[in-house]
Amino acid sequence: MGVTFQDILDLFISSLPKFASGTLLTVELVGIALIIGGLLAIPIALARVSNNPLLWTPAYGYIFFFRGTPLLVQIFLVYYGSGQFRHFFEDIGLWTALREAYWCAIITLSLNTAGYTAEILRGGIQAVPHGEVEAAKAAGMSRSLIYRRVIFPRAYRIAMPAYGNEIIFMIKGSALVSFIALFDLMGWTRAIFARSFGLEVYVYAAVIYLVLTYLVSRLIKFVEYRLSPDLRPPPDAKAGEKIAEPVQTETVVIGR
Repeated sequence: MGVTFQDILDLFISSLPKFASGTLLTVELVGIALIIGGLLAIPIALARVSNNPLLWTPAYGYIFFFRGTPLLVQIFLVYYGSGQFRHFFEDIGLWTALREAYWCAIITLSLNTAGYTAEILRGGIQAVPHGEVEAAKAAGMSRSLIYRRVIFPRAYRIAMPAYGNEIIFMIKGSALVSFIALFDLMGWTRAIFARSFGLEVYVYAAVIYLVLTYLVSRLIKFVEYRLSPDLRPPPDAKAGEKIAEPVQTETVVIGR
């Protein structure tokens, strides 16, 4: 006897609590990793754009490693590899965290997204128009103030579309933590499939991932719109009103 629609519906209803729990864990892992990775990316990006080889060389090596190796390999290195140095981590008080799959996933995802985000931010910093930096220097701003008021705000606006892609990649990449016995969205999907052999559970998981990525893409679009005044109409323009184009004037230079 084949699978009926009622069987599919029953499997979906019985799996809803597990899917909800797994989705919450996925969002939690990705959210924490993005916060930690975003903070780590700032000094790495600054070191990356430095002219000092003692700064940019380690930053380049860090970015090259985490961008050049698979995320699954990095997860296994942290989760299984840390056990090879258990006594060392016990002495410095980190074994309590490293023996838990949850914290190994947080550490790996954070280090991974820090490498990608640092490279994205590096591109944003170098894309800031040189004239804006020179104008800030002419206004008497210090180097730290220029970074806070000019370079970083502009760099983040430039890098926002690429950073949105990184968030989406991180949501999809978080599915790999299911290989270290974490019951995130993919972890519960694999567990349900192992008991029911219902291939439709992967369809349900795919739909949830699609919803998450769609929400993130819309959020990034909104943030990009709010951070870019050139994309918004003037505040005095009414809805549907066509904005008049500036009148082209010709400058006449009269010589002596």
